[in-house]
Amino acid sequence: MGKWLGRSGQGVIVAGICLLGLAGCNSAGGLTSPDVTNAPAAGFVEIKPGSEEEFIMNVGRRVYFAKGSSVVSDEAKMTLQNQAKWLKDNRKWLVKVQGHADDPGSEAAQKTLSTKRADAVVAELVKLGVPSQRVWAKGYGVERPVTDCDEVACQSQNRRVVVNLREEYDDSAPQARR
Repeated sequence: MGKWLGRSGQGVIVAGICLLGLAGCNSAGGLTSPDVTNAPAAGFVEIKPGSEEEFIMNVGRRVYFAKGSSVVSDEAKMTLQNQAKWLKDNRKWLVKVQGHADDPGSEAAQKTLSTKRADAVVAELVKLGVPSQRVWAKGYGVERPVTDCDEVACQSQNRRVVVNLREEYDDSAPQARR
Protein backbone atom coordinates (compact mmCIF):
# COMPACT_ATOMS: atom_id res chain seq x y z
CA MET A 1 0.00 0.00 0.00
CA GLY A 2 2.94 2.31 0.70
CA LYS A 3 4.04 2.18 -2.94
CA TRP A 4 0.52 2.77 -4.14
CA LEU A 5 -0.45 5.90 -2.15
CA GLY A 6 2.79 7.35 -0.99
CA ARG A 7 3.29 8.95 2.42
CA SER A 8 0.68 11.72 2.07
CA GLY A 9 -1.95 9.29 0.82
CA GLN A 10 -1.40 7.05 3.83
CA GLY A 11 -1.81 10.08 6.09
CA VAL A 12 -5.14 10.92 4.49
CA ILE A 13 -6.38 7.36 5.00
CA VAL A 14 -5.26 7.32 8.67
CA ALA A 15 -6.92 10.71 9.25
CA GLY A 16 -10.15 9.45 7.66
CA ILE A 17 -10.19 6.37 9.85
CA CYS A 18 -9.63 8.53 12.95
CA LEU A 19 -12.49 10.84 11.98
CA LEU A 20 -14.82 7.89 11.53
CA GLY A 21 -13.78 6.62 14.94
CA LEU A 22 -14.40 10.02 16.55
CA ALA A 23 -17.77 10.31 14.86
CA GLY A 24 -18.72 7.08 16.55
CA CYS A 25 -17.76 8.55 19.95
CA ASN A 26 -20.55 11.11 19.71
CA SER A 27 -23.20 8.43 19.69
CA ALA A 28 -23.83 5.23 21.53
CA GLY A 29 -26.49 2.83 20.42
CA GLY A 30 -27.94 5.41 18.03
CA LEU A 31 -28.13 8.13 20.72
CA THR A 32 -26.31 11.40 20.28
CA SER A 33 -24.98 13.63 23.02
CA PRO A 34 -27.00 16.80 23.62
CA ASP A 35 -25.73 20.22 22.62
CA VAL A 36 -25.81 21.72 26.12
CA THR A 37 -23.75 24.75 25.16
CA ASN A 38 -26.45 26.15 22.92
CA ALA A 39 -29.45 24.74 24.76
CA PRO A 40 -31.96 27.27 26.15
CA ALA A 41 -31.80 27.88 29.92
CA ALA A 42 -34.35 25.87 31.86
CA GLY A 43 -37.42 27.91 32.73
CA PHE A 44 -36.64 30.66 30.21
CA VAL A 45 -37.34 28.90 26.94
CA GLU A 46 -40.13 31.19 25.78
CA ILE A 47 -40.16 34.56 27.49
CA LYS A 48 -43.31 36.21 26.24
CA PRO A 49 -43.51 39.98 25.82
CA GLY A 50 -45.42 41.52 28.72
CA SER A 51 -44.81 38.53 31.00
CA GLU A 52 -43.47 38.58 34.53
CA GLU A 53 -40.44 36.64 33.28
CA GLU A 54 -39.71 39.39 30.76
CA PHE A 55 -39.96 42.02 33.49
CA ILE A 56 -37.58 40.12 35.79
CA MET A 57 -35.04 39.15 33.11
CA ASN A 58 -35.02 42.20 30.84
CA VAL A 59 -36.03 45.10 33.06
CA GLY A 60 -35.00 44.15 36.59
CA ARG A 61 -37.10 44.42 39.69
CA ARG A 62 -34.63 45.44 42.43
CA VAL A 63 -33.14 48.77 43.42
CA TYR A 64 -30.67 49.26 46.27
CA PHE A 65 -30.18 51.97 48.86
CA ALA A 66 -27.30 53.42 50.84
CA LYS A 67 -27.06 52.54 54.52
CA GLY A 68 -29.73 54.34 56.54
CA SER A 69 -31.12 56.10 53.45
CA SER A 70 -34.40 56.18 51.58
CA VAL A 71 -33.06 58.47 48.85
CA VAL A 72 -33.38 56.98 45.37
CA SER A 73 -29.90 57.00 43.81
CA ASP A 74 -29.16 57.94 40.20
CA GLU A 75 -28.42 54.28 39.46
CA ALA A 76 -31.77 53.23 40.95
CA LYS A 77 -33.51 55.94 38.91
CA MET A 78 -32.22 54.36 35.69
CA THR A 79 -33.76 51.03 36.69
CA LEU A 80 -37.00 52.74 37.69
CA GLN A 81 -37.16 54.53 34.33
CA ASN A 82 -36.97 51.14 32.60
CA GLN A 83 -39.60 49.73 34.94
CA ALA A 84 -41.94 52.67 34.37
CA LYS A 85 -41.64 52.39 30.60
CA TRP A 86 -42.36 48.65 30.75
CA LEU A 87 -45.29 49.13 33.14
CA LYS A 88 -46.83 51.81 30.92
CA ASP A 89 -46.56 49.41 27.97
CA ASN A 90 -48.01 46.50 29.98
CA ARG A 91 -51.04 47.96 31.73
CA LYS A 92 -52.53 44.67 32.90
CA TRP A 93 -50.08 44.47 35.82
CA LEU A 94 -50.53 45.90 39.30
CA VAL A 95 -47.36 46.67 41.23
CA LYS A 96 -46.53 45.86 44.85
CA VAL A 97 -43.39 47.72 45.91
CA GLN A 98 -41.73 45.90 48.81
CA GLY A 99 -39.20 47.75 50.94
CA HIS A 100 -36.52 45.98 52.98
CA ALA A 101 -33.82 47.08 55.41
CA ASP A 102 -30.68 45.79 57.08
CA ASP A 103 -29.40 48.88 58.81
CA PRO A 104 -28.48 49.71 62.41
CA GLY A 105 -31.44 50.38 64.68
CA SER A 106 -34.47 48.80 66.26
CA GLU A 107 -36.97 46.63 64.43
CA ALA A 108 -39.43 49.53 64.45
CA ALA A 109 -36.80 51.82 62.88
CA GLN A 110 -36.08 49.17 60.22
CA LYS A 111 -39.78 48.88 59.41
CA THR A 112 -40.07 52.66 59.09
CA LEU A 113 -36.97 52.87 56.87
CA SER A 114 -38.13 50.03 54.63
CA THR A 115 -41.53 51.72 54.24
CA LYS A 116 -39.84 55.03 53.36
CA ARG A 117 -37.77 53.22 50.73
CA ALA A 118 -40.86 51.60 49.22
CA ASP A 119 -42.74 54.92 49.29
CA ALA A 120 -39.81 56.65 47.54
CA VAL A 121 -39.90 54.07 44.74
CA VAL A 122 -43.68 54.38 44.39
CA ALA A 123 -43.32 58.19 44.17
CA GLU A 124 -40.65 57.83 41.48
CA LEU A 125 -42.72 55.37 39.42
CA VAL A 126 -45.78 57.63 39.64
CA LYS A 127 -43.64 60.65 38.70
CA LEU A 128 -42.51 58.65 35.64
CA GLY A 129 -46.12 58.09 34.54
CA VAL A 130 -47.26 54.84 36.19
CA PRO A 131 -50.84 55.45 37.45
CA SER A 132 -50.95 55.60 41.26
CA GLN A 133 -54.02 53.29 41.31
CA ARG A 134 -51.80 50.44 40.07
CA VAL A 135 -49.03 50.83 42.67
CA TRP A 136 -48.78 50.34 46.43
CA ALA A 137 -46.01 50.05 48.99
CA LYS A 138 -45.27 47.78 51.93
CA GLY A 139 -42.27 47.92 54.23
CA TYR A 140 -41.00 44.65 55.66
CA GLY A 141 -38.09 45.90 57.76
CA VAL A 142 -35.74 42.99 58.42
CA GLU A 143 -38.43 40.29 58.05
CA ARG A 144 -37.31 38.98 54.64
CA PRO A 145 -33.55 39.13 54.27
CA VAL A 146 -31.93 37.96 51.04
CA THR A 147 -29.02 36.85 53.14
CA ASP A 148 -28.14 36.82 56.83
CA CYS A 149 -24.58 37.86 57.56
CA ASP A 150 -22.43 40.40 59.36
CA GLU A 151 -20.30 41.50 56.40
CA VAL A 152 -21.08 44.98 55.03
CA ALA A 153 -21.19 43.80 51.40
CA CYS A 154 -23.57 41.05 52.37
CA GLN A 155 -25.86 43.32 54.42
CA SER A 156 -26.12 45.81 51.55
CA GLN A 157 -28.05 43.19 49.53
CA ASN A 158 -30.85 43.52 52.07
CA ARG A 159 -31.10 47.32 51.66
CA ARG A 160 -33.41 47.03 48.72
CA VAL A 161 -36.81 47.57 47.21
CA VAL A 162 -38.32 44.83 45.08
CA VAL A 163 -40.95 45.74 42.50
CA ASN A 164 -43.29 42.77 42.19
CA LEU A 165 -45.98 42.35 39.57
CA ARG A 166 -49.45 41.33 40.74
CA GLU A 167 -52.68 40.42 38.99
CA GLU A 168 -54.81 41.64 41.89
CA TYR A 169 -54.51 43.77 45.00
CA ASP A 170 -53.53 42.08 48.26
CA ASP A 171 -54.47 43.04 51.83
CA SER A 172 -51.61 45.56 52.04
CA ALA A 173 -52.99 47.62 49.13
CA PRO A 174 -55.03 50.67 50.11
CA GLN A 175 -56.81 50.31 46.76
CA ALA A 176 -58.27 46.99 47.98
CA ARG A 177 -60.00 48.75 50.89
CA ARG A 178 -61.90 51.30 48.80
